[in-house]
Amino acid sequence: MKNNKGIFAFTASAALLIGLIVYRGIGSRVDAEAALTTQTEAAAIPSVAVVHPTLGSPSQEIVLPGNAQAFTDTPIYARTNGYLKAWHVDIGSRVQQGQLLAEIETPELDQQLQQAEADLNSARATLEIADITNNRWQKLVAKRAVSMQEADQAKSDFVGKQAMVAANEANVRRLKQLQDFEKVTAPFDGVITARNTDIGALINAGASKELFHLASIQQLRVYTSVPEVDAAAVRNDTRVTLTEDAYPGQTFTGTIVRNSNAIDQTTRTLNVEVDVDNPTGRLLPGAYLFVHFRSPGASHSVTIPSNTLLFRSEGLRVGVVRNGHVQLVPVSIGHDFGNAVEILSGLTVKDSIVVDPSDSLTNGVLVHTL
Repeated sequence: MKNNKGIFAFTASAALLIGLIVYRGIGSRVDAEAALTTQTEAAAIPSVAVVHPTLGSPSQEIVLPGNAQAFTDTPIYARTNGYLKAWHVDIGSRVQQGQLLAEIETPELDQQLQQAEADLNSARATLEIADITNNRWQKLVAKRAVSMQEADQAKSDFVGKQAMVAANEANVRRLKQLQDFEKVTAPFDGVITARNTDIGALINAGASKELFHLASIQQLRVYTSVPEVDAAAVRNDTRVTLTEDAYPGQTFTGTIVRNSNAIDQTTRTLNVEVDVDNPTGRLLPGAYLFVHFRSPGASHSVTIPSNTLLFRSEGLRVGVVRNGHVQLVPVSIGHDFGNAVEILSGLTVKDSIVVDPSDSLTNGVLVHTL
């Protein structure tokens, strides 16, 4: 009996031990499976790097090509006929206003002037006789010695001789003015950029061939075309800098004085004039310059890296992490700075922006932020 009780107790203890071992094995396996499930679910949630937008946008330097022109540029023509007697300046000569450039010999004009002066003297002589005759007839008609008709004829003849003298005087003045054009002078201070005549050349007044070309280079006009997207940043009286490849490392200062106030429909640009003082003449008319001016950023905008943008068929999007989930927010771009872009609407500086978002990123997906 005692042996049976011992065997039963041993059997019960062995069974209990085996059951405990089995229970612990099953429990550890269940815990391992639960832990694996948790790790798998955690691993399935993508991790993303985020950045925050910066307030405002940096001012952008816009560099545009420009063409320099003389502030005043004019061809000089002859105003009288003749032959070129002498020229006193050549290309590159700096001249002052009123300075003699060339002389024209006008023998025919000189003869016409002498004839006109002779005609004037003759008209004055006949006017003097007509004046005396008119005075006499007016006295005689008062005494009823002659008829009123004869007195009126004498007066009319006197008035006609006055008109003839006035016409001859006008003709003499005209010819003298043409004679003054024998001397070709500079209309303003500048530099002779072309000489298209020589001694003995036939000169025809009003002909299409210019004698000289004169340019005022103390100040230059530089014209540049500003793209439509930057046109709003152009302000008159704004100072800008200019550079030229011929003078590396050097800058020149100019002022925006005016613009066309209209967008060219062909080039979609705004024509802008920049005036540059050029007292030493280092900058030359016709030179190819670069105009540097800054376009200020919008005060209500933010700036984000370019690698945060998502290009979708529905438009430009940015992934924003809010409450652990991604929201694809539509944005509008202002200026493109290369590695960064200006965002005009859709974001604030408090937003967490996903960097290098995957093309498969969807709206509402759960993510971990780094």
